[in-house]
Amino acid sequence: MTLPVAERKEGCTFRVRVLPRSKRDEVVGLHGDALKIRLTAPPVKGKANRALREFLAERLGVSPSAVEILSGHTSRQKRVRVKGISADAVRALTE
Repeated sequence: MTLPVAERKEGCTFRVRVLPRSKRDEVVGLHGDALKIRLTAPPVKGKANRALREFLAERLGVSPSAVEILSGHTSRQKRVRVKGISADAVRALTE
């Protein structure tokens, strides 16, 4: 199965499943229709959300300001939009 990514002029939107307080920051693969990501940051005061934005920005070669969490700010399931990349670039994270 491939990661469902909506590619529009304002950016690529996709789902992410975050596992905070992990041993290292890494993409694990897919969790249903979401990209599964482990982060060392705890889910306290937005630290895991900031870590997610920085992690995705670094992996996709964009600035952290290009990564926006659209929904799920207090949940492990999130919808994320990244500006300035293609859907193929997002799907390449799972390889």
